[in-house]
Parts: sequence; C-alpha cells; structure tokens
Amino acid sequence: MSGTAPTPASAAADWSTGHEALLYEACSACGQRSYFRRGFCPRCGAAPVELHVSQRKGTVYAVTIVARAPTPEWQALAPYPLLLVDLDAGPRVMAHGTAGLAIGDRVQIGFLRLGGQLIPRAEPISKEDEASP
Repeated sequence: MSGTAPTPASAAADWSTGHEALLYEACSACGQRSYFRRGFCPRCGAAPVELHVSQRKGTVYAVTIVARAPTPEWQALAPYPLLLVDLDAGPRVMAHGTAGLAIGDRVQIGFLRLGGQLIPRAEPISKEDEASP
C-alpha cells in the first residue's frame, strides 16, 4: 500500500479546511487505515493514530448519479456522478466524479471549487499516466 510519511497533527489541513489535500489515519498497532479522522483506531481502539497525506489515486468502488442537485451551484452540473473510491493507501472515500466513470476505473482525486467550497473530484487516470512515476 502506498502513502507518505506521517504528518504532524499541527499540519492537519485538508480539503475540508480549504487546502488541496486528502488526509487519512493509520493505526500503528493493527495497520487499519481510515478516512474519517477520529484520533483513535476504529478497529482496535488504539490511540493515537498517525495522520498521512494521501497520494489521491485509487479505484472506483461504486457510482451513483445525482439528478436532483442540492443547491443552485450544483444545478448547473446535474446530473453528476458521486463515487466511492478505494484509495491505493487503503481507505475508502467519497468524491464527486467526471461523467462516464464506472466501477473498476482508475482515478486521481483532484479538487473542484464550487460555491465557495473545495470539493474532492475524481478524474480518470489514463494507462499512460498510470505507468509514469
């Protein structure tokens, strides 16, 4: 599984705070990797856990199409795909996606700014991009 070195809690800025990063927790006791930050392991209860910055590559696990947008900002994009993505580092995350993505597709999660918010958005990875370092 890929990932990067642990990130100090003081640098815990991610997309939810307006920074283009996707963070996850890793338990040094049992190896569990989790997306929602809790400060403890949901599998074994160990604390603290290490915070890591994701490389944001993964595989589409599930896709649904949102036809009825929740806000006026999203109405211009509707219908749009909403995905569950299994990151290469281990955790599963939810992200918006570009049209045409399907289960099993390889994706890179970037970010879209919409209505003053930063939103994770998955785009397909070409086989050529996948092979490059």
